[in-house]
Amino acid sequence: MIRIEKITNKEDLNNSAGIENIIDFLYEHLGRYGDSRDAIAACLEYVFSEKQGMGGEIFLAVSENKIAAAAVIIKTGMRLYIPENFLVYIAVHKEMRNQGLGSRLLDLIKKQVSGDIALHVEFDNPAGNLYERAGFSKKYAEMRYHKEE
Repeated sequence: MIRIEKITNKEDLNNSAGIENIIDFLYEHLGRYGDSRDAIAACLEYVFSEKQGMGGEIFLAVSENKIAAAAVIIKTGMRLYIPENFLVYIAVHKEMRNQGLGSRLLDLIKKQVSGDIALHVEFDNPAGNLYERAGFSKKYAEMRYHKEE
């Protein structure tokens, strides 16, 4: 049986999977579409920040006390001109993919998060199909400028 937990503070996180386990899970199961462990850790710190305009939530699907899927939502603090929520990470354990768990997690997020949600997905990422089935639409192509330091 898979249960889904919503985590909104560090105490709940420590009582659940623990921050290092979530970092390791996301790093491993996002694969080439993910970020470094340091970047994931920084995102989780943002989630639990008490600064105005920051914060977020973590959703975990847990099976037999192991993470089966994880999602991280941050608050943008910019509701007037971009969606107030950003889905930074969502990953399903490699052995549990194509069983509807990602869809279940997205459905719960859409119900529980107040306001609109944005996300970025690489063009070749097969998860793009999941997001479209969940009701997300393509609005922009992201462009980035990287300064050389």
